[in-house]
Amino acid sequence: MKTVKTLLAASLLAAGTMTAAAQATYTDQEGNDYQFKKHLFLDLQAGGQYTLGEGKFGDMLSPNFQIGLGYQFSPAFAMRLQANGLQSRGGWSGFRDKVGDQPFTAKYKFNYVAPGLDFMLNLSNLFCGWNPNRVLNVTAFLGAGVNVAYGNDEVQDIAANLQNLNNYNLQYLWDGTKARPFGRGGVDISIRVSKGVSIMLEGNANVLTDKYNSKKAGNSDWYFNALAGVRINLGKSKKSHPYQEPVQPAPVVENKYVEPTPAPQPEVKKEKEEIRRDIHFKINSSVVNQVGKDKIKELADFMKNHEDAKLTIVGYADKNTGTAAYNKRISERRALSVFNILTKEYGIQAHRISYTFKGDVEQPFPSNDDNRVAICVGTAE
Repeated sequence: MKTVKTLLAASLLAAGTMTAAAQATYTDQEGNDYQFKKHLFLDLQAGGQYTLGEGKFGDMLSPNFQIGLGYQFSPAFAMRLQANGLQSRGGWSGFRDKVGDQPFTAKYKFNYVAPGLDFMLNLSNLFCGWNPNRVLNVTAFLGAGVNVAYGNDEVQDIAANLQNLNNYNLQYLWDGTKARPFGRGGVDISIRVSKGVSIMLEGNANVLTDKYNSKKAGNSDWYFNALAGVRINLGKSKKSHPYQEPVQPAPVVENKYVEPTPAPQPEVKKEKEEIRRDIHFKINSSVVNQVGKDKIKELADFMKNHEDAKLTIVGYADKNTGTAAYNKRISERRALSVFNILTKEYGIQAHRISYTFKGDVEQPFPSNDDNRVAICVGTAE
């Protein structure tokens, strides 16, 4: 079915090319860092359906239910196995086969269940950045599956009293159980009410072959669902990076032994050895990425190879994001993140390292994004 293939191709393209842009870290107003965590979620929904047809609008409405089990792979991209179903409808309203005929009005319903797979794109996280505390999220989705229709008895009873089925467009009258592919798309709006629960409002449109409602129209058959329900996260959706206090240097024990004064020696001037590494960070984050960790290892190797070396770390924040007070705090956490890795993971003595922070008062780089940085300079005599 060409329409279904088009929907699937579009959804896969959106998932593959757009979700990488969604930010996976977040820093709240208290300065706590959080990172997105993959998780399952459960959707429970109920509502109504409108089956597109020639009957009166009210006659084409029916109840509808949906259950879905999804997996959130990233802040923007998720996949959901869902099953939608209950009733669809068909009918005629004042139908005349030719001029002069008595108007014919009738309606009928039949049952179905439609399991399928949805590819979901959280537009709020994609365009505004991931925020685990956001109250309202808007998600678009495309999907496909199989519609299994059955219980078509009412239109069979109507057809038994009609002389010519073709005059009433019943060329596709079916009986028993019929399985047909369908494609669908829609939007859901979730309103967060607690850490793991959101209220959901969803609208979706579903397209099938012309044979779904037993009537020949020369185009695809459609039905539309409006649903409300809840979304429950099955597991934690974030993990925290709590603020870490710096390791205090060990007290220096004064050595009272007085070395004898050596004989004067001619002064030999030594050249200083230096190393500089710039550790860059994502917006609103003090989490060191893998590139930054590789640079910190180089700093640690320098310190180990030069026992007299000292290291200075200066944290910065870009001027175009956040308030001055917030930028001061996050620049401190960036410097502190580097300090903690050097002392805790590589065992560099804390008294050999000093760190400070400038917030957005100083901007060492011309590019705004480059100023989310901790600049580290090591010097050995």
